[in-house]
Amino acid sequence: MEKNQYSIFESELRVRPDDIDMFNHVHNSKYLDYVLAARYEQMEKFYGMPWEHFTKQDLGWVVSHVDINFKRPLLMNDLMLIRTGILNMNDKGCSVQFEIINQKTGKVASDGIFDYVLIDLNTSRGTKVTEEMIKAYSI
Repeated sequence: MEKNQYSIFESELRVRPDDIDMFNHVHNSKYLDYVLAARYEQMEKFYGMPWEHFTKQDLGWVVSHVDINFKRPLLMNDLMLIRTGILNMNDKGCSVQFEIINQKTGKVASDGIFDYVLIDLNTSRGTKVTEEMIKAYSI
């Protein structure tokens, strides 16, 4: 992951039976779920701005683009470490880099970038990221 002025946070998850596909490894769509679950936890735990902080203001973060690399499979019951960190942030949204590491092997199973935009939940249109948000995310 690229080191920059933003912090990198970690969350742990375990592969569940319903994550497994017909080839006996994690289905590619589940990697997206893992990153979103980790980010949700990290927003509250590290930034002090849980998802509900935004929804109470009729705001929401939505994914506008994902770039994901699948490097190695994850298997049933593997324990993984999901690292995420803001890559860049502007008045329209942010890019979040991630990597998913298999804790047994220490190797990266997947990495990539999520682009998020902030929307007004009443109009479903983009809205400006506030200075308060930028400051909170700049740790």
